Amino acid sequence: MPVPLRVLVTRPQPSAAATAARLEAMGHVAVLLPVMEAVHQPQATLEALAHPHSAIAVTSAEVFRALASGKAKLAPHLQTPVYCVGPATAQAARQMGFRSVISGSGTGVSLARIVTAASANLAGGLVYLAGWPRSPAFEAGLRAAGIACRTAETYRMSAIAYAPETVERLLRPPIPDVALLYSHETARHFFALLSPKAARALSGVRLLCLSEHVANAIPSGFGPVAIATEPSEEALLALL
Repeated sequence: MPVPLRVLVTRPQPSAAATAARLEAMGHVAVLLPVMEAVHQPQATLEALAHPHSAIAVTSAEVFRALASGKAKLAPHLQTPVYCVGPATAQAARQMGFRSVISGSGTGVSLARIVTAASANLAGGLVYLAGWPRSPAFEAGLRAAGIACRTAETYRMSAIAYAPETVERLLRPPIPDVALLYSHETARHFFALLSPKAARALSGVRLLCLSEHVANAIPSGFGPVAIATEPSEEALLALL
């Protein structure tokens, strides 16, 4: 039997709760400290989709959570091909009702390659449903291939302002054995939240990162650090 671990989950809700359920099913204890929250802007998406387009690109499942309240208004677009960054986003697209879903391997670079390979089918235009902040990799890949897109910021991630004593209370002994870090911005805001006392307490905690870009946000003096073999939660949890 694996040794039960206390695992700090920093990703936003409702994803944090889903991760906690997976951890508990594995026999671990989840400690939830979501450091950011999504502010949804669905009207921006509906306005972008009102323009002519022949395909949609999405790099986060959060887009579909942002659109859930206006699902009925998406009906005219459900036959449109949707290029998704990875399997989790593709699953969210299908659950929303999209019927033609193409999945990448989990990175903006890979998605840009897939879209570029299908450029002959994009004569009617491409709408990119995005969040902020976001990695520039997908849009940079499109520019390099000469593919234009209309970008709609469907949501914005906002840092949650915790009082220092709240963070210290959540992280008091027993100290987590491991912390999961899913995005560069989440990691950056997480370490900014830590008081000197909390930082000292967590200085030796194992930090599991979804990618090298996430790991680059970790300040010196923390670790050890491990990076998932691919940008998926399965690969991240395999590091436990």
